[in-house]
Amino acid sequence: MEEAGAAVATAGEAELNLSRLSMSPETVELELEARGEERRGAREALLRLLLPYNRLVSLPRALSSGFQHLQLLDVSGNALTALGPELLALSGLRTLLAKNNRLGGPGALPKGLAQSPLCRSLQMLNLSGNCFQEVPASLLELRALQTLSLGGNQLQSIPAEIENLQSLECLYLGGNFIREIPPELANLPSLSYLVLCDNKIQSVPPQLSQLHSLRSLSLHNNLLTYLPREILNLIHLEELSLRGNPLVVRFVRDLTYDPPTLLELAARTIKIRNISYTPYDLPENLLRYLSSASNCPNPKCGGVYFDCCVRQIKFVDFCGKYRLPLMHYLCSPECSSPCSSASHSSTSQSESDSEDEASVAAHRMQKVLLG
Repeated sequence: MEEAGAAVATAGEAELNLSRLSMSPETVELELEARGEERRGAREALLRLLLPYNRLVSLPRALSSGFQHLQLLDVSGNALTALGPELLALSGLRTLLAKNNRLGGPGALPKGLAQSPLCRSLQMLNLSGNCFQEVPASLLELRALQTLSLGGNQLQSIPAEIENLQSLECLYLGGNFIREIPPELANLPSLSYLVLCDNKIQSVPPQLSQLHSLRSLSLHNNLLTYLPREILNLIHLEELSLRGNPLVVRFVRDLTYDPPTLLELAARTIKIRNISYTPYDLPENLLRYLSSASNCPNPKCGGVYFDCCVRQIKFVDFCGKYRLPLMHYLCSPECSSPCSSASHSSTSQSESDSEDEASVAAHRMQKVLLG
């Protein structure tokens, strides 16, 4: 076993480990040139090159030749401000680890990256702990990527073009300043792990329910007050982290309601009482308005609403493990949510059921928030 801090070159594993040696750029160059000379006559090519936690400010020039079979390159924990053109010579690279550097400014990634062989070979890219304020456009052309990590940067948004990464299975964007989740994120058919924790996200788009492969969703430490009802469609979800959001019991009975206009009251009466009319009876704008009615989700109600509705947050069983706060739209404050266990037959029964629901919700909600 080699001591920590010593350079390790294992022929059987085709790996060169120069980790944590605090080597200067010049020393790294000389080491790579020497090892390159040794391997030119060897049958086995170098597959893994580990250079983390040295004093590199740029990629070693020696990478430009003799390392075309390299599959993994780790340059994390250096002082890199750019990944230079040397990267493009690594035509067989599958994994690039460049976290905790100073990348993020103009020219942080080499020109021609999207047209290089890396577009077809690179499967894992870790750029966490850098200074990116936006996702570089060239990264969105790396169609073979399966894992992309950009956590701990300064990202303000997720571009809609993220949907280009059709092979993506794991996306880590935690610890940024992201405020919105684009609906296009739902167009990633293989996405299994999505980490959006420690951002400033206020809502989850219902389209996320289309991520049928999703197994883990991390949303803790954001600004979420509710989840869309469609989240229940994520039947393969095994992990859901919501802690550190304003998802607290006081939101369960939050109601916001503006009284309906006379127009809406009249339209509701027509719909509820099934008053017949023909296209010749009403102006076109009123016909369109009547056709926009939404049914109240309470099966015992039978009411409709148009522009005015009650926004109510209720806890709903999810996968038999959690009770999640989901948004419901009701036709009036007097209308009971279909998810409520309260009964209209008895006031005391209603109060008792509500208390039971609150206690169960508080118990199970803790599991979600701490998840």
